[in-house]
Amino acid sequence: MPVSLPPALERSLDLLRCPTCRRRHLHPARGALCCPLGHTFDIARHGYASLLTGTRAISGDDAAMVQARDRFLSTGAYAPIREVGAHLAADAVSEQATVVDVGCGTGYYLAGVLDQLPGARGLGLDTSVRALRSAARAHDRAAAVAWDVFRPFPLADGVADVMLNVFAPRNPAEFHRVLRPTGRLIVVRPTGRHLAELRGRLPAMVTIDPAKEQRLHQVLDPYFEAAVTEQVDYPATLARPDALDLVAMTPSARHVRRADLNDDGLLPDQVTISVLATAYQPR
Repeated sequence: MPVSLPPALERSLDLLRCPTCRRRHLHPARGALCCPLGHTFDIARHGYASLLTGTRAISGDDAAMVQARDRFLSTGAYAPIREVGAHLAADAVSEQATVVDVGCGTGYYLAGVLDQLPGARGLGLDTSVRALRSAARAHDRAAAVAWDVFRPFPLADGVADVMLNVFAPRNPAEFHRVLRPTGRLIVVRPTGRHLAELRGRLPAMVTIDPAKEQRLHQVLDPYFEAAVTEQVDYPATLARPDALDLVAMTPSARHVRRADLNDDGLLPDQVTISVLATAYQPR
């Protein structure tokens, strides 16, 4: 039986373009999305559309990582990060905005923005089909599409009012192309203090490059200028299962030994959450 078109995906069809022939619109046909030239893309039974073509992107977000992220985010430990992104978005656009989340993961941050913009619609892009299963259910106005951030986006020019990028890779040229001239790009990234207690006890965890901030500004500067930056910095108390999930939901899970995680003394019961959130305007 063909998969029905999810309502949120139907509302986002005008944003999408065929990733094969680039400029053709997509329309639903027999449980798939098709372009006028006959290129066809599946709609998964979980509700997301798979537009990836050719060699598939390799995503670190496997089932275990996504499950750990869902559990951890449900504790509310990252709620202030979600709130600052939603605040920066709501301050910049109307309630009828189109919001695109690049590297959306499970859709947690996109849903936070949509909650602040009652008339807005959202579209999340990610390579992880496991994460997209959650993203497609994260909000009734959010659609989800499988895509690789490093390729030209399967989106029309100038259709987004907000582009959201939280703890995710970036493609500045594509951000600029897809954003309206009056739109805003919101980038959330960790500071050097983020999870310092956890990284201090588990040296195998992925480190934060001290030059990360400088490199961010270098790659964005040709396309965007910063309008406002907010710092979010607070302590979070962690039960042991939460600390385990916090490690397991990131690529660090591939580097940390299981034996280390079994040592109660290595996991802190409190960590520092520290991020910068910047709203950029297109040049």
